[in-house]
Amino acid sequence: MKHDEIAWLGADELTKAYRDRDLSPVDVTRAILDRIDALNPQINAYCLVDHEAALADAQASEARWQRGQPLGAIDGVPASVKDLILTRGWPTLRGSLTTDPAGPWDVDAPATARLREAGAVLLGKTTTPEFGWRGSTDSPVYGITRNPWRLDTTPGGSSGGATAAVAAGLGPFALGTDGGGSVRIPAAFTGTVGLKAHFGRIPAYPLSPMGTVAHIGPQTRTVADCARLFEVIARPDSRDWMSLPPTDRDWSADVAAGRRADGLEGLRIAYSPRLGYVKWVDARIEHALDAAAKKFAELGAIVEQADPGFDDCADVFRVHWFSSARHLLHRLPEDKLQRLDPGLREVIDYAERYTIADFMDAQLRRGQMAVAMAKLHQRYDLLLTPATAVLPFAVGRVMPEPPTGLDSGMTQDWTWWTPFSYPFNLTQQPAIVLGCGFSDDGLPISLQLVAPNHREDLCLRAAAAYEAATEWHRVRPPIG
Repeated sequence: MKHDEIAWLGADELTKAYRDRDLSPVDVTRAILDRIDALNPQINAYCLVDHEAALADAQASEARWQRGQPLGAIDGVPASVKDLILTRGWPTLRGSLTTDPAGPWDVDAPATARLREAGAVLLGKTTTPEFGWRGSTDSPVYGITRNPWRLDTTPGGSSGGATAAVAAGLGPFALGTDGGGSVRIPAAFTGTVGLKAHFGRIPAYPLSPMGTVAHIGPQTRTVADCARLFEVIARPDSRDWMSLPPTDRDWSADVAAGRRADGLEGLRIAYSPRLGYVKWVDARIEHALDAAAKKFAELGAIVEQADPGFDDCADVFRVHWFSSARHLLHRLPEDKLQRLDPGLREVIDYAERYTIADFMDAQLRRGQMAVAMAKLHQRYDLLLTPATAVLPFAVGRVMPEPPTGLDSGMTQDWTWWTPFSYPFNLTQQPAIVLGCGFSDDGLPISLQLVAPNHREDLCLRAAAAYEAATEWHRVRPPIG
């Protein structure tokens, strides 16, 4: 099999090939490393690639497969780790000139440790904006990361390196983080799959300064791969006091259930094109979402237009996120503050206006949002929304050009174009993003499915049903 074809195989295809001895983990790892070497200079998805360590992982996996003793369903599958997530032996610079690269870097985050235990081949680390602060991916350390679908556009952020890598065939698995949409926004901009599980399902260490809105999540090309990666990393860890108890649920079985002819029969879906308050969404996205809603109905779901019932929550999110960013960074000495991304410095300065009363009021409103969503889910199994309000925009920008007629007051921060993501960080419930079309100029368009608390199975089931009934996930970007 040609190297470029190997790069597009999913986890189940790879492990079947290992079992049948049609491919080996070393073959696959070399093919993907060669592709990274060829394409990463154009995309800048990886900030660190460790050929020696990856090949050592692959050789160990190959020996296990030859003995007939693989460690599990992802043994020998290549994976990358976002550079906000601790990975033993590799610096975690967080995209910041304020981080000392000297180390010691001797600890794995829980998700990274689970990958090692399952036999995954760790390729390297992927780029992030500084401390994951923005919805596009460039930083003072790594420079600009580009979208494989069109190199003059951003892959989104903050897990833009992770999704650019997955979309370009530079590894089937990637670990991302999501504190306000940072798994789902780049999944939307690259036509890949991104899952934000229920808060605490995937444990974190060290605990994020973003607190109870921060998640780690899988980034993949298909829903099946998403489930495979999810079931490996969704295990409790004693270092995270908010991690959920273990579950014996077979997440891949939910994918299989969704793919059956009756996989969505009777499922109730609330379709909310604007959440009841979003002022502007690109017409091309609205058209694609209307078509997706009709497809879900054709697949047997009961689809009705309904809004969640809470008001615009951008200010609630800003209080939480901006205050957390300030708490993380405001104690830095002035010489280090001067080295921050100017936009992040502006966020820190902006947060000085918030008081304890502001924070407590935001907490109260956040609780009211969660109650509104619980009420919605008494009638509906899932909420269907656009993933973003905009298509991928030009690299080097924090946000796209504001559309004509939009109140310029909305364009002072990135929340106006990401209104469908951060509400569900606030409510903590599961949400998955996957592709549902392309613009005329070839840019991905994506949908989001939001499930009740602890019901990732519904996200995976519905996403798998839609994916099986459409061809969007089979389209490859023009690069390479």
